[in-house]
Amino acid sequence: MSDDDLWFAGVTGQAAAVASGRVSSRELVAGVLERIARYDGQLNAFTTVLGDEALAEAAARDTQPGERGPLHGVPVAVKEELDVAGRVTTFGGRGNSTPAAADAEVVRRLRAAGAVVVGKTNMPEFGQWPFTESVAHGLTGNPWDPRRSPGGSSGGTAAAVAAGLVPFGLGGDGGGSIRIPSACCGLYGLKPQRGRVTMAPHPHGWWALSTTGPLTRSVRDSAVVYDVLRGTLPVDRWSAREPATSFTAAVDAPFTPLRIGWSTKPVTLGVRPDPEHVAAVHETANLLASLGHHVEEVDPGYPDPTTAFVPQFFAGVRTGADGLEHPDRVERRTRETVRLGRWVTPRVREWAIRQGEQVAQKAGRVFDRCDLLLTPAIAHRPPEVGVLDGVGTVRAALLAMPMIAYTALWNVTGNPAASVPAGFATDGLPTAVQLVGRAHDETTLLTVSAQLEQARPWAGARPALRP
Repeated sequence: MSDDDLWFAGVTGQAAAVASGRVSSRELVAGVLERIARYDGQLNAFTTVLGDEALAEAAARDTQPGERGPLHGVPVAVKEELDVAGRVTTFGGRGNSTPAAADAEVVRRLRAAGAVVVGKTNMPEFGQWPFTESVAHGLTGNPWDPRRSPGGSSGGTAAAVAAGLVPFGLGGDGGGSIRIPSACCGLYGLKPQRGRVTMAPHPHGWWALSTTGPLTRSVRDSAVVYDVLRGTLPVDRWSAREPATSFTAAVDAPFTPLRIGWSTKPVTLGVRPDPEHVAAVHETANLLASLGHHVEEVDPGYPDPTTAFVPQFFAGVRTGADGLEHPDRVERRTRETVRLGRWVTPRVREWAIRQGEQVAQKAGRVFDRCDLLLTPAIAHRPPEVGVLDGVGTVRAALLAMPMIAYTALWNVTGNPAASVPAGFATDGLPTAVQLVGRAHDETTLLTVSAQLEQARPWAGARPALRP
């Protein structure tokens, strides 16, 4: 394995390199920090880099006695919405100035498993949009073409992982924010079942909409990280049923033929999917059939999630803004979002959550006919950066619709869903499809995703980076 291979070896590859003694954790982290310094100038994936703190943490890993965790010595980047002790949690803006006193629970679990936090990654303020652009931290570029968007809102994390600056990073998904940037950057991005991963110290993320999880180069990397992260605490409003097996075991599960339905029909009316995304679904459906699954086109009978999604979106942004130390420092567009959402009282918010339960019942009927649903991940190709420049909330929402046309429904229902790489389009950027599973059934998603990865490997693809 060459040094360049090491940076793209992913979670399991880098963990194995440290475990074998081929490289120390400190050497690995030092190399990652050097790559960030060399390449992030063209991407703007990171808002802050821990530097000496990360090197000290890595050195401590190298002298750690006793049993070592599955992420021992592996670097990780953390999205700006998650607390990292000693660093300001900015939520992509300028409204906070006091460093967090403690890690978020998911960050604590990563460190307990041996991971080393090397920095925090860019996002739009409060994760409102599927484009990683903010007044406070600027525009993030896609490693495959820095003039194009990496998607969002976990776009900084996606760019960092796709560029080989870190082997994995944490993101959040309130309307597609793990899946969309994974689709734009050629990564595997699984949104877990609502309540699978703790939101502590908070009881929820955007009420019933948002979850936390990793963006990774491979299916196995995602499974390994989720086995570290999964599980909730008493503070969490929602919790998921325990899976039948570990997520890592699901990656290696023996083949069982499944019923897989596919559809290119968007949930959002008036949105037309790009022909290359339609082709990716057809090609993936044919591949799944060749592997031995029963695959057929279905009409998902999508319910309209608007009355459930929109009030929770407004309530989530307002809750975030209300919790800031300096609410007067939010972006003009965020102030507009808060103002437009004043009609969402606590009573309306709770009504919207109940509406989401009805939407979940209706959307779940498709799984009476199939075990998994295959769709495009996003409708349009990633736009050029700067798409949010000078636009207000309403215009930004209209621009966001093609990006969330297939993803946001499953935040309302809570179902697990994954963006799976599907090759490259004629513009040179990655393509992807979305797999959606039954409620609480991430393991089937992981099993089939791993089959696709074995048949159509993607983790070795590397963008051409410029210092």
